[in-house]
Amino acid sequence: METHFFTKLSLKYSAAYRNYYTYQNLQGVRTASFIFLTLNIIIRILYHVFPESLTKAQNFPEFNLINWIFIIVTPFFYLISHLLAVNMRRTKHATAGMALFVFIFSLYIICCGMYSSFISTSDPSNALTLYLIALSIVSVLFVFEYYETIVLLIGIEMLFTMMLFHAQVSATEMTYNQMISAILLAGFYLTSRYFFSYKASYYGQIVEIRQKNEEINKANQFKNQVLGTVAHDLRNPIAAVESLAMMMELEDIDEDTQDSLNMMRQSCVKARTIIDDLLDAARNENLNSFETTRTEMNKCLQNIVNTWKVQIISGNKVVFTSDVKDIYAQISLEKFPRVIDNLISNALKFSKDTDNVELSLNRLKNNIVIKVKDRGMGIPKEMLPNLFERFSGAGRTGLKGEQSTGIGLSIVKDIVESHGGKIAVESVEGKGSTFTIMLPMVE
Repeated sequence: METHFFTKLSLKYSAAYRNYYTYQNLQGVRTASFIFLTLNIIIRILYHVFPESLTKAQNFPEFNLINWIFIIVTPFFYLISHLLAVNMRRTKHATAGMALFVFIFSLYIICCGMYSSFISTSDPSNALTLYLIALSIVSVLFVFEYYETIVLLIGIEMLFTMMLFHAQVSATEMTYNQMISAILLAGFYLTSRYFFSYKASYYGQIVEIRQKNEEINKANQFKNQVLGTVAHDLRNPIAAVESLAMMMELEDIDEDTQDSLNMMRQSCVKARTIIDDLLDAARNENLNSFETTRTEMNKCLQNIVNTWKVQIISGNKVVFTSDVKDIYAQISLEKFPRVIDNLISNALKFSKDTDNVELSLNRLKNNIVIKVKDRGMGIPKEMLPNLFERFSGAGRTGLKGEQSTGIGLSIVKDIVESHGGKIAVESVEGKGSTFTIMLPMVE
């Protein structure tokens, strides 16, 4: 933290910080004036409740008068500070008048404490305690520039000296009290400047964080625009290659050509999957903002399985089983099928051509349980804790050489949790994996 005991804040933040702390000062004046007014009203009420005990107090007439002055004057500080704070919220600009108002209130509150203590005890030594309390409150509550603090010190010292003359103390006592006052004022200056430096450092960090966030947001927007353009431009040639492969299959072709066409189609599917995963991760979408529909899950999952039956070229099968009928969930028809597609795709990627992938639907109390199970190569135990983290390094190459972006399962987890659900995995290396999704059921 950079300290500013005798220096101003750098020009980079000075104007903005002054606007910031001036508004905080005005709020501090409003709070302090309200508390001070409340205390004086309580004293006035106690005077009426216990008149005899209070009227026996030393110098009561003077104390009674100053109490009435406090009750009359303090509401003006509260009202003015409120109006200035409202104006500050609207204009976002501090003025010299606002700074002067805070300065006057600080003198006022210290003078009130000093004078009340003097007239109630007639002993300057006892007044120093309240003097110290008032200085501590002002140093912590309000922020001043160093030259404002120096002027405030001079004003406070002049008021304290006037109080000493008013109390008609001896020369020895005056010297003694002035020495203590000088020590207190030095401590006040150091404390005030320390809090100024601390709050300035905090404010500078906040400003830098906001600037960094703006830069990050702009970079994200640019990244999304570039990726959107690239994805659009890549999808067109991929679709063209896939269409060409389908057209060629309509002709009489030999077995080697069919294998080549199958490889082309598989490559196109992989390319589209990678593009979709990258786009979902890059968009950084607010997953809580999508629309959901009350959906019968048997039909939803069966439709997904039917689509996979058309896409699968190898000997694998996706088998769907259900132990419940007419069970409903509130899901996004756009995003939730991507969860099942991703899990089935991973299961096929790590399964042999003769192994089936099992998709099951069950109910557990008020939850829908969806499981995707394979009997493939399984997941190493050390990878399981980080499996759903983005770019965690848990992504592996499939049995047929399929590449992984390392973000598919993190997207799956985000989508499931945005539906109010949970996802978990159980796996034994060499025996397969089971991904379990639990979703809240709706009537």
